[in-house]
Amino acid sequence: MTYSDPGYVTRQYRDASNLEARIALHERFSTNPYGLPRWIFDHFGLQDETNVLEVGCGPGRLWTENLDRLPKRWGITLTDASPGMVREAERNLSGFSRRFELREADVQELPFESERFDAVIANHMLYHVPNRPRALSEISRVLKPGGVLYAATNGERTQSEMGWMQRILDPSRTAEGYFRDPLGFSLENGAEQLSPWFSDVTLRRYEDTLAVTEVEPLVEYLLSGSVADAALQECSADEFGLRVSDLAGRLEQELDSQGMIRITKDTGLFIARK
Repeated sequence: MTYSDPGYVTRQYRDASNLEARIALHERFSTNPYGLPRWIFDHFGLQDETNVLEVGCGPGRLWTENLDRLPKRWGITLTDASPGMVREAERNLSGFSRRFELREADVQELPFESERFDAVIANHMLYHVPNRPRALSEISRVLKPGGVLYAATNGERTQSEMGWMQRILDPSRTAEGYFRDPLGFSLENGAEQLSPWFSDVTLRRYEDTLAVTEVEPLVEYLLSGSVADAALQECSADEFGLRVSDLAGRLEQELDSQGMIRITKDTGLFIARK
């Protein structure tokens, strides 16, 4: 199972519950007090009158965290391939619905005319796309000449300390790090993938780490991911429950001995100009 497997993506993102569990851990235990949505927004070097498209908008958190900074003349279109995510975004932005156009759309086949947008945002989603060349071609197509793609993603070292935790949930897992397979679109390989469609690609890194001091939010995070998803399909509910109990016990021991569990965050933003 990979992050671009359609079955995994459909199960994981039919609504925002799994994503929110993951966001909650970062919000509570990140050591950088300046949140990632604000940091990403800081890099939008856009004019006061701009047409913006976000692909894979999820529940719209990039925008709910930056509502106080939106230029009045921005036209903002939010899309996601998941109807459940579109509904979540509509609910979260309901008080500001006139500022946003929301619609269901697949980044591999965008329902927009060519050269419509000044900027496209892909926030931690391109590694889920099965046909990334097709998606990048579509993004380039809908961007105006000189338009910019802002693509946030993770590095391969991200959350490497969670590997042993995941193996408790799925003992068949052999990879040391968080990702069983290399990320399809990462800080290490993203520039190479972007270069056929964008003439100028730069990378900005976001400095942060997790310092976790409670077991329950970390267990919830691990249960929201792909390893738990796979394990639940391969063992009985009782067996999985025993694995979860074992995981919680091991994490309690770790906290008792270390005082906190430190987890690497390796995140950044590609800025790619057409």
